[in-house]
Amino acid sequence: MDSGFIVIIVIVVIAGIAYAFYAAAQRRKELAAWAHANGMSFSPAKDHGFDDCHSNFKCLRRGHSRYAYNIMTGQWGESPITAFDYHYATGSGKNRSDHYFSAVIITSGIPLKPLYIRREGFFDKLTEFFGFDDIDFESAEFSRKFFVKSPNKRWAYDVIHQRMMEYLMNGPDFGIQFDLMHIIAWRSRKFKPADFQAAAELIRGILDRLPEYVVRQQTR
Repeated sequence: MDSGFIVIIVIVVIAGIAYAFYAAAQRRKELAAWAHANGMSFSPAKDHGFDDCHSNFKCLRRGHSRYAYNIMTGQWGESPITAFDYHYATGSGKNRSDHYFSAVIITSGIPLKPLYIRREGFFDKLTEFFGFDDIDFESAEFSRKFFVKSPNKRWAYDVIHQRMMEYLMNGPDFGIQFDLMHIIAWRSRKFKPADFQAAAELIRGILDRLPEYVVRQQTR
C-alpha cells in the first residue's frame, strides 16, 4: 500500500477521534447549561448500575456494557426528575455495535401500574396479522397510531381516556413506559436539550391528566 495513502488514512482517523472528543465536550457543556438553567445538577460520570435501579424499563435492559452518563437530576415542578444519556452494546469483538440514546424519568406522586405506550411500527402491524395484538381503544385513530401494552387492561383504559388520547396524538413522539412509581420517556437516539424539555413536559402532562378517581384509587 502506498505510504502516502497510509498517512492520509492515519490523518483521517486522528481527525475523527479529535472531532468525537470535541463533540462530546460540546454536548456536556450544552447539557450542563440546560440542567443548571432548570435548577438541576449535572454529572458526566458513567453509572454502570443505573439499569439495576430501574430494572423494569425495557429500554434500559438491552444488550450489555450498559451505563448512564451525562446525568441530570433535580425537580420538575414538584416531581423528582432524572434525565440522561445511555449506552449499551450488542455483539462482541469485530461484531460489537455500540448504541446511544437519551431518556427522562420522572417519579410519580402516586403509585402506578405497568403500562407501555409508543407509536405503531411496521413490525407491530405484522405481529398483529399473526394474532399478537396490543390493546385497542374506542378511537380507531389512536389504536392505529399507538402500540399499547399492559398486564392490566383496565388500568390502560383508565389512564388512556379520550383527553389523554388527544394529548398523546398531538404530543411529541417518545416511547413511554410506567413502572410502579416512575414514568420514562425515551427515543432510540440522543436528545438535544429541547428534547429533554419536551420529554419532561410530556410526562408531566400525562401525570396531570390522570383521572381523579384513578388518583384516589391508587392512594387509598
